[in-house]
Amino acid sequence: MTETALTVHQTARPHGFPTAGHFAFVESPVPAPAPGTALVENLFWSVDPYHREMMDGDFALNAPLEGRTIGRVVASRDPALAEGEVVFHRQGWRTHAVVTPDEVRRLPRFEGVSLSAHLGILGGTGLTAYVGLTRIAELREGQDLFVSAAAGGVGTATGRLARLMGAGRLVGSAGSAAKAAHLTEHVGYDAAFDHRSGPAAGLLAEAAPEGIDVYVDNVGGEQLDAAISALRERGRIVRVGTVAQYNATGTPYALRNLPDIVEKSLRMEGFLVSDYPHLQEELYEFVVPHLQSGRVGLDETVVEGFDRIVDAFLGMLRGENRGKMIVRAPGERRTDPGSRTDPRTRLRHASR
Repeated sequence: MTETALTVHQTARPHGFPTAGHFAFVESPVPAPAPGTALVENLFWSVDPYHREMMDGDFALNAPLEGRTIGRVVASRDPALAEGEVVFHRQGWRTHAVVTPDEVRRLPRFEGVSLSAHLGILGGTGLTAYVGLTRIAELREGQDLFVSAAAGGVGTATGRLARLMGAGRLVGSAGSAAKAAHLTEHVGYDAAFDHRSGPAAGLLAEAAPEGIDVYVDNVGGEQLDAAISALRERGRIVRVGTVAQYNATGTPYALRNLPDIVEKSLRMEGFLVSDYPHLQEELYEFVVPHLQSGRVGLDETVVEGFDRIVDAFLGMLRGENRGKMIVRAPGERRTDPGSRTDPRTRLRHASR
């Protein structure tokens, strides 16, 4: 273990797209745990679209940023946290964290499954997709689905889970033709389009000519407008995020077809995944066997080195990732110690 700890602070509020100048790496001695706490050396960090929204006021300036993190207990002064134990916590963008037992969640070890999956399809990303499909949309077998930002973390997880649940036609949008091809060739989507290649309504109508039953909305704006028009009677809209507006500086997109929500008896509902921790075990039971069999892969873009966490975050906002964007400590294995890795269980897409 090193003698120096690093944390990332937000130093200013962005107007529009953030830059590396809005962040600072701050060095300090590695903290010592007090009685009732333990020192965790972090191994994997999650960077997520919601971080951009929080930069506008929820994150305190000149303080470490919050975020989902996996680390190993390296020194403990509480018998409830054993040294060597791998834990999940939310103390975020720092190399080391001092935690109490109630601030962490012990991660189960699944043979052949990467630890990083607990930040992706087995973590908040996958739980978001699972809650959206099972509790909000109440997806039924054979129903047709459209997912925006389908090549991102939530989008790929939604596609994987919807396919397991017996969805009918699965359509996704992405930010490039290459990403759209990736969705159909590797993730299980039946059709996908580059939303930059034309009006969303026309692209969706071509990909789903008979309409859709469910729309999982990660972006808002024009694609939400298109989905409202494409939804059949009693269709459902699951609002996950509005990434299209996070960096916008102009007037937000105005939906033109809100009357359709009434006329077609549509339902639109948003949710916070933090309200559904009780479904975590249910998610494990549903997904883990398929990860272990190789039926479901891990869609990840892995950036190595904590010193690149800001680059990873900005790259994720620019759409440079396929699947979940994850930062990994140098030299850290992707699999849990003692587990066996089957290379078929994951998509290798390492950031260069």
